[in-house]
Amino acid sequence: MITIKLPVISMIPPPDMDDTQGCIQCQAGSKLVLFVTGKCHWMCDYCPLSENRREIDIMYANERPCHDFSEVIEEAKAMNATGTGITGGDPMMARERSIEAIKKLKKEFGVGHHIHLYTSIPFNPKFAKELKEAGLDEIRFHLLKLELEKYVPTIEACADAGILTGIELPAEPDKGELLEELLDELKKTSIAFVNLNELEITVGNYENMELRGFNISNEITAGAEGSAELALKLKNKVNSGDYQYHLKFCTSQYKDAGQLRARFSRRAKANLQPWEEISDDDTIIFGAIYSGNENYKIHIEELMSLFEIDSRWVNWNSKYERIELPISIVEEICSEIEFPCAQIEIHPTHERLEVGLIWLNEYKI
Repeated sequence: MITIKLPVISMIPPPDMDDTQGCIQCQAGSKLVLFVTGKCHWMCDYCPLSENRREIDIMYANERPCHDFSEVIEEAKAMNATGTGITGGDPMMARERSIEAIKKLKKEFGVGHHIHLYTSIPFNPKFAKELKEAGLDEIRFHLLKLELEKYVPTIEACADAGILTGIELPAEPDKGELLEELLDELKKTSIAFVNLNELEITVGNYENMELRGFNISNEITAGAEGSAELALKLKNKVNSGDYQYHLKFCTSQYKDAGQLRARFSRRAKANLQPWEEISDDDTIIFGAIYSGNENYKIHIEELMSLFEIDSRWVNWNSKYERIELPISIVEEICSEIEFPCAQIEIHPTHERLEVGLIWLNEYKI
């Protein structure tokens, strides 16, 4: 038996009343995640990005590698996306590609398709109008070293252009005083929101986080100890004080489990085949009978005739040389046939990654 499970959370909190549309759609799992470039300045020691995406010259739409925008749009349709979050790397290091992405998504799905973009670059303010004209709805600035001054002209240009403008940062446990000072400085700007994320300790940043003395807070989350407490303290200060912007806190556990699970669930429901069902873990489960390529048509006809199986419930998978059927049917007939029978579990992603296999009779491959 081989099995890999998605992370689980017991309860998904509702959105805050003043959350941005980008956050609301992300929480619902309805936003396409468009990794537009792996290029970045790499000045953040807490970056969670894995090595296999750093400096790559390829896009990812959700988990799918994409070589052109037709594949991006195909993935957006596969999950019935209501919007797109453009990320990286840093999308503004591939500015023309990012703008092209915005234009093509808006053209395909209409002005109601909400698009937000992340950047840590205080880019030339004249590009703000270009982003707005392309169709960008929301922009989130990551302030390097928590230094605001050099970003102000770009922030103001984006707000003046009509782009909802905000700040998104990790709550670094050892930067509490600097974050408090920054939140006060932000009163003088035109930002509409601040998102604080629980600092995550991942494979990509583990060594750096260890050097800074950060430990994982508990066995359930990848959050750094003290990060959540700091973020909640700052959230309470801002949302109960004299601040013109809204502050949202997003936990590591929720970003990993809640948003990912919601997106997987949405894609599974949009693409479910008659012989498949959705598990409690939001994966896809079906039964399989391993037949071999040579006589599979004869075997399918025999199965349909002997067990009165409707043809709509039968699929031939040539890659794995197996007949795919509802798991309930395979469980019922596996003891009566002399072929390997199994329960298959896959992720509802483009590549349909196989994450579970349970043999149901004595015949195994």
